[in-house]
Amino acid sequence: MIRIREAILVEGRYDKNTLSQIVDTTILEASGFGIFKNKELMNLLRRIAQSRGLIVLTDSDGAGFVIRNHIKSAIPAQYLKHAYIPEIPGKERRKSTPGKEGILGVEGMTPEVILEVLRRAGATFDDDPPSNAHGITKQDLYELGLSGGANSALLRKKLIEKLDFPKHLSANALLDALNLLYDLNELKCIVETLEL
Repeated sequence: MIRIREAILVEGRYDKNTLSQIVDTTILEASGFGIFKNKELMNLLRRIAQSRGLIVLTDSDGAGFVIRNHIKSAIPAQYLKHAYIPEIPGKERRKSTPGKEGILGVEGMTPEVILEVLRRAGATFDDDPPSNAHGITKQDLYELGLSGGANSALLRKKLIEKLDFPKHLSANALLDALNLLYDLNELKCIVETLEL
């Protein structure tokens, strides 16, 4: 598993699944064209991009470029890197027929191709362990009352609102976002300001 400093944005869950078997970094989903309507996700992407950089890795079809261009227009260029997969004819294993344009998407690429396009995009390959190797954990969320307690759901909702995160973040996605943007002490201070 190759560690990359920047977070990576892909179109959907199958792309995320493919990438998560190759690289060790936070991988975010655009939910296809859903990103156009999700202002909260765009705000989160902007914050993550400013904090540690964001690599945009979409399919090389028309839809992929529409999504990529939307991201380009919403996030300053100095925080973005663009990884382009080659146009290879074919279809993904899970599909019975090829896509509209007949080319493989991110999920159909080999690990070697993905690593090469990330290198060409300028991804920062980290050999050192992350500085927050002991970042915020699920246990920390429990101890702060954000999970496993009577008012945990309400407290989590208030935290998500305060941080302007997407409302429908899963617990794991919330943990990823917190680790990208905050350390444990910062989170403790924020939680202390929340009122039930």
